[in-house]
Amino acid sequence: ALGIGAATAKAYAKAGSLVTIFDINKNAGLDIVKSIVEEGGEAQFFHGDASKSQNCLDAVNMAISNYKSLSVLFNNVAIQPPDSYLNAVDLSEEMWDKIINVNLKSRYLMAKFSIPHMKKLGKGVIINMSSGGATRAHRSFCAYDASKGGIEALTRAMALDLGPYGIRVCALMPG
Repeated sequence: ALGIGAATAKAYAKAGSLVTIFDINKNAGLDIVKSIVEEGGEAQFFHGDASKSQNCLDAVNMAISNYKSLSVLFNNVAIQPPDSYLNAVDLSEEMWDKIINVNLKSRYLMAKFSIPHMKKLGKGVIINMSSGGATRAHRSFCAYDASKGGIEALTRAMALDLGPYGIRVCALMPG
């Protein structure tokens, strides 16, 4: 609902796509939907936590229920909270889990629930937003960089698995 995600949602809507925005930030989500609709597009908002399996399933089900199909998944959610700028020794296990769950597990969950619908269509695209942290280290970003490296490994594995079904899987690295 913010930044790259909001800009991407607006671009897809402008191109004629029916957009479902899924974000933990309710106000931002409602604002971007309003903006898309005011510009003549069609969008809906699902409020939830992308690190939670049931929320991911519910978001996909909302898209299918209202739009009847799902052909593109743009996996963009990521966090790097200010209190997580720590080395591996000083970073708490809880913060490690939070970053990995939001940045990496969410992509797996959203793909897991989207893929069956794409298989029915015989096509689809999964776009996993990555980061320079996937290929180069940043001081005090151990969990963030690990999550981004994991995104790229997940992307390669899913691309191999899903290609035979007409589903492309790719990663984007902004910057």
